[in-house]
Amino acid sequence: MSDMITADLVDLDLSADTKEAAARVLAERMVALGRVTDLEGFLADVAAREAQMPTGLDGGIGIPHCRSGHVTEPTLAFGRSAAGIDFGAADGPADLVFLIAAPAGADDAHLTILSSLARQLMNTEFTDALRSADDAGAAAALIRGGKVPAGETEADAGEGAASASEDTAVAPGAASAGATAGSTAQGDAGAARAFRVVAVTSCPTGIAHTYMAAESLEHAGREAGVEVLVETQGSAGFTRFDPAVIAAADAVIFAHDVPVRDKDRFAGKPTVDVGVKAGINRPAELIAEVRAKAERGEVTAGSAPATPVERAGDSTEGYGTKLRKWLMSGVSYMVPFVAAGGLLIALGFAIGGWQVNKAPSVMDHFVWTQTGSWGALLFQIGGVAFNFLIPVLAGYIAYGMADRPGLVPGFVGGAIALTINAGFLGGLAAGLIAGGVVMAIQRIDIPAALRGIMPVVVIPLISSAIVGFLMFVVIGKPIASAQKGMTDWLNGLTGANAVLLGALLGLMMCFDLGGPVNKVAYTFATAGIAVASPSDSAMKIMAAVMAAGMVPPLAMALATTVRGRLFTQTERENGKAAWVLGASFITEGAIPFAAVDPLRVIPSAMVGGAVTGALSMAFGATLRAPHGGIFVVPLIGNPFLYLLAIAAGVCVTTVLVVILKGMRKQAVSAGPTANPATAKSEAQQPVAA
Repeated sequence: MSDMITADLVDLDLSADTKEAAARVLAERMVALGRVTDLEGFLADVAAREAQMPTGLDGGIGIPHCRSGHVTEPTLAFGRSAAGIDFGAADGPADLVFLIAAPAGADDAHLTILSSLARQLMNTEFTDALRSADDAGAAAALIRGGKVPAGETEADAGEGAASASEDTAVAPGAASAGATAGSTAQGDAGAARAFRVVAVTSCPTGIAHTYMAAESLEHAGREAGVEVLVETQGSAGFTRFDPAVIAAADAVIFAHDVPVRDKDRFAGKPTVDVGVKAGINRPAELIAEVRAKAERGEVTAGSAPATPVERAGDSTEGYGTKLRKWLMSGVSYMVPFVAAGGLLIALGFAIGGWQVNKAPSVMDHFVWTQTGSWGALLFQIGGVAFNFLIPVLAGYIAYGMADRPGLVPGFVGGAIALTINAGFLGGLAAGLIAGGVVMAIQRIDIPAALRGIMPVVVIPLISSAIVGFLMFVVIGKPIASAQKGMTDWLNGLTGANAVLLGALLGLMMCFDLGGPVNKVAYTFATAGIAVASPSDSAMKIMAAVMAAGMVPPLAMALATTVRGRLFTQTERENGKAAWVLGASFITEGAIPFAAVDPLRVIPSAMVGGAVTGALSMAFGATLRAPHGGIFVVPLIGNPFLYLLAIAAGVCVTTVLVVILKGMRKQAVSAGPTANPATAKSEAQQPVAA
């Protein structure tokens, strides 16, 4: 680690009062040494990582970190704050701040060394020594060697770093040395076998939290007399547990914020599933909880793969958060069917004319030389793809709730919703019911002899029968009536009501730039055209939604072109890509700008999106395809006015962003400051939401 941190990268009098300012001060030291090439771009990457999950840890530690293309080599900077800085930890501000910078393509050896630091942060002797260090060189030596015992020189500490790196080199891919030692200590020579736990830890970046959670769990296991083996699924890769290790384990702990890879290996064991911070902050509770589950005989039923978008949620999440994730699981699998089917149908109309929906089956009539036959072929393929929308939506909502056992009843319920014309609402209900039924069955205490057939025979059989009964006999008809009522209401929208709906959908599309609110608006629009012959109102709604979704990235691209001085070099580069992303209806192209300056970018985008949505509805533009951006303009009704609506929204957002950013720059320039360089730095600092 000697090349990762030097005295020049240590600030023992860190004066920053916010986590953003602390990251900037430490990052400036990295820039001065040539370790970071673009300060603003790197800070944007740090902020994006911080937005995923706060990096404050109990014990007064903050570990902002990221992988970034602006980092030339793995680097660590350390700052010590007398006043403390809020990094989101439950026990208060942090006085020890470690900024970890890893290149986007960092090799495994460097990441392993960084992981060894993460483990050392769980050692109170190490952190206490850092708090008492009296000069930067001593602090750097402590970090390089992990610990400087009395009488040891800094050179000795540096040699210790190499040894520590070698000792921890297996950590990312195998059970830790501490856990293995615990296993040996237990012995087989007449001693009772210790309770065995296998654990998996992972976090979005895979550099710090992953290994801190592993260290905490191992330490708590040693104190409780429990053998804990940890598989760290970090950035340096991982080596799967030997199947014999899992088979011999009494229980499993998952401490993760990204899906566990090959999670089904651990099925059939008592399991505790939590976020990675719980593994760091309360490992003893997790071990006690999983031991209690083992004593009660509670095990996971069947395999347990991760959900498509995110895992369904840990025990600390509220029902509303879990519900959102379950619904997004279904939507994420449905959208490709919508895009493929919708574009095929739209192309069918474009090639075969508007009467193509009345063409006979291509199995009975297909002429290779007639464009009408090819149009009918595309239309009918798209129609088949659309028939999967509701079953896929329901099936993967249930999957998000109950994993693979939820697929069969979910698909069955979705197919029934399609059969009884319950539509999109019926698919939502069927998926939630199927997932709930499977989760209830999984809680029943099943004899060990029957557990093997539960996920293959018993759960699909019973859950499908229950879901089918409820959909056909109990709730199907009311939902179908509600679906018909909503469709009739949409068909009756005219004048001011239609314009207001377009504005609302535009606001939703630009509120979180591809997030849950954006997906709700998009799903609402695609559900309307997911039929062979959608209504005119449904196609107007689809047009308004796509137009509004194109506004944020196009506006940011235009703003970086006309007022480039208001943006950093990284933002100007992102602006070039935003032209293509916006034109392709990829709203997420504006996220890099919103992450740095959300208070100015997001409101501006929402206003422009509302203008575009309202104008699109007022102009009566229609769209049969659910995606494609400007590349499906030939399939749009009133294409010239449609493009005019998009241009109007883009101009509105651009003007607002330029004005708001210009006002900020003027305010910072006018403020009292004794150092012009400081004023420039503050003017460029990202604004936190």
